[in-house]
Amino acid sequence: MLKQLLLIFVFCFGIQLNAQDTGFTKPDYKAIEKEISDKNSKFYYPKLMERLVKNDTLLNPEEYRHLYLGYVFQPKYNAFWTAPDDEKLRTYYNKEKLETSDYDEIIKLANNSLTDFPFDLRQLNYLAYVYHLKGDEAAAKTTYFKFHSIMNVILSSGDGKNCETGFHVLMVDHEYILLNLFEIESKGQSLVGDCDYLSFEKGVYKVDGIYFNIEKMLENERKVLR
Repeated sequence: MLKQLLLIFVFCFGIQLNAQDTGFTKPDYKAIEKEISDKNSKFYYPKLMERLVKNDTLLNPEEYRHLYLGYVFQPKYNAFWTAPDDEKLRTYYNKEKLETSDYDEIIKLANNSLTDFPFDLRQLNYLAYVYHLKGDEAAAKTTYFKFHSIMNVILSSGDGKNCETGFHVLMVDHEYILLNLFEIESKGQSLVGDCDYLSFEKGVYKVDGIYFNIEKMLENERKVLR
């Protein structure tokens, strides 16, 4: 169902993601950490997060870049986070068709998840879809704007052609959401240096696989295990 939802919003809202032919900028984590920690900076993290929570649609790509990539420096960051209501949400997620009576409960559960982790792309996408079904197009577009903006941060962080230029992600789930968005199916996953390498069936796509940089995920895992 995830693939269907992603495609629905790409076409329904006419939002185009930035393709890699426009170039990318490898994240400078030291610079990002410095900016988001500076109270006098326009990228000061608490202020940016406050705007994100308030659904500020005036947040620009650079601000979203500092929000998403800067989250790795926040105490709450957990590379292996799962939604607090994951089981309940999956019950709805696996339905072939949602009932009108399901909408409000899904909205409550999804928003609860996003309160815990603002970059839960799966729930952002699902929430936007349910708002759309409910007829609240304003809320749907605002929610999908967040989803679109976060996806663009990932897509602008690399080209995925090798580990050095891999896409930077906060969690593994974001890797598969990106692949689903472009209707790409992976056949295998392996760790290559600081990267996840997702391989494809040979000859089906222009490349045999895509690299995702997970250096901050690995650092987070080491901290947890200490």
